[in-house]
Amino acid sequence: MLFRASAKTVAAMALDRSLFLHLTDRFTHLHGYRPGASEARSWECSVPVLAAALNDAGLGDVEVMLEYALPLNSKRADAVLAGVHPATGEPSYVVVELKQWSRALPHEDDPALCHVDPYPHPVLNPIEQVRRYCDYLVHFNGAVAGHGHRVQGLVYLHNAAEHEVSFLRELERDGRGLLFTEDSRGALLAHLRTRLSDRHSGAGPADELLAGATVPSKQLMAVASQEVREREQFVLLDEQQVAYRLVLNAVDRAMRADRKEVVIVTGGPGTGKSVIALQLLGELYRRGIPALHATGSQSFTRTMRKIAGARKREVQDLFKYFNSFMTTEKNSLRALICDEAHRIRETSANRYTRAEHRTGRAQIDELIDAAHVPVFLLDEHQVVRPGEMGTEAEIRAAAARRDIPCHVVPLDSQFRCGGSDAYLRWVVRLLGLEPGGPVVWEPDDRMQLLVADSPQEMEAFLAERRAQGYGARMSAGYCWRWSPEPKPGAPLPLDVVIGDWARPWNLRGERSVSGAPPAALWATDPAGFGQVGCVYTAQGFEYDWSGVIIGPDLVWRGDHWVTDPAESKDPVFRKSTPHTDVSRLIRNTYKVLLTRGMVGTVVYSTDAETREKLRRLVSGDLQRETARI
Repeated sequence: MLFRASAKTVAAMALDRSLFLHLTDRFTHLHGYRPGASEARSWECSVPVLAAALNDAGLGDVEVMLEYALPLNSKRADAVLAGVHPATGEPSYVVVELKQWSRALPHEDDPALCHVDPYPHPVLNPIEQVRRYCDYLVHFNGAVAGHGHRVQGLVYLHNAAEHEVSFLRELERDGRGLLFTEDSRGALLAHLRTRLSDRHSGAGPADELLAGATVPSKQLMAVASQEVREREQFVLLDEQQVAYRLVLNAVDRAMRADRKEVVIVTGGPGTGKSVIALQLLGELYRRGIPALHATGSQSFTRTMRKIAGARKREVQDLFKYFNSFMTTEKNSLRALICDEAHRIRETSANRYTRAEHRTGRAQIDELIDAAHVPVFLLDEHQVVRPGEMGTEAEIRAAAARRDIPCHVVPLDSQFRCGGSDAYLRWVVRLLGLEPGGPVVWEPDDRMQLLVADSPQEMEAFLAERRAQGYGARMSAGYCWRWSPEPKPGAPLPLDVVIGDWARPWNLRGERSVSGAPPAALWATDPAGFGQVGCVYTAQGFEYDWSGVIIGPDLVWRGDHWVTDPAESKDPVFRKSTPHTDVSRLIRNTYKVLLTRGMVGTVVYSTDAETREKLRRLVSGDLQRETARI
């Protein structure tokens, strides 16, 4: 939340422009960059209109929370109004989405989408947008979790005449998504009076909402079974819902017209790509439409098979690998959902491939050929192995060679790392993956970041968090030799040795050994704590607390990072791999490891100078945090 005050105060500050200056300064402080032009215009043009409407309705004491951050993700509602319900006396909240649109155009036959200049892609109908914000708030804020009737939503298109946007009203079904325009300002004032009392201050209800405990995020794997077989478990917001709808629409068109389309969904860690993939698979599965889910990750695929298909073999069979489609008949599927598509490789052939199948065909071509609607969900900055080539450009080019229409949907909001955009930017700046160099971490209320002085300290802190009911894992760069799998009953080899501290790597194989889970379940089985995970078992997963060991392959020297390929024990790096590629992949590896935590991250470096650099950047005191537990 950027600002909170009564409607009277907001109106007065908007009049003398101090509100705009305050919001700009606050935004820059929290996010590390200045707000975009569209956001600034909204503060200058839309917020004063809302404040005026509240005051004209006699609701000057209603509390207005501007740029209200939704729990556990980076999305923000334009405003949340807090007050007392005039009839029941209960706290009452109105989520408001403000748009400066003067007109909108419908998107083919899908009322959930629309077109607005100057956006090149379809956008979500704002009624659906605000309805989902309301649902999400009820799902994840303890103050309203059992009181959904206290939350309603509205859209105010204050520059639009009714006839220019009337088609949007097709989605008006309940109080969580009402539309008001320039022509219906009187109706807006009347509606606000039915939800908010003019006799009570909204400060108390606002305090209650802000103090509401954040309901723990529904972990992706924990609900996969219900997600695929029964019902939706996650609320898709904004561009997530756009991506979901575009794929379903493409499948519908393919079924009607027997044609192909390619959809690419791009986004960083935690933007919801895998959630979209699961919801798509679940919806198509429920409709009886032939579709499969595929990844290049053995851990992710095996985990989905085990959890989502625990009681039903046919569900297990929905999850495949990218190299499973070498001999698949063309267009035998309606949809193929390629999750973590950045892990697509040049070809599917390996040393076990039969000679007659070594055709040299590109893996991208195999995946596109397999379905009427191949869907690729990817993050190019998560490429961690040489030979991974699943980029937007490669997929676009492959589609263009066949003259297949290709749609791209970028995802901006993120749900990992507590929804902290600031933390993700801190990580990419730290690792030199974006220009500007490392910056001091300024704590926010979404993500905790701590530096440990030893692996013992890190492990003890995480163990105490686990005792509180949080999930936790330790992971490290691939800087220690990985011993062969031990025999059943034998102790796990202590490969990761740092001084007098030593722990085993996670298992490689498909069976449990000495109480440790198989490799594919390391991130989701509580018994995974105690082994150190590598990037290949951590990638694609999340847990509450993440402990990351930065090894000697990445050290800080003077004023820059130095990557040392000789310190990496990763067998995928060959002597022939260019140093620039190795350097990029090592940094990408640590980006993946540093972005697994939902609540907090503890980082430790084996190098003294690097630890000192981290100490200068991160002020959080692990010992003080431990004492608070």
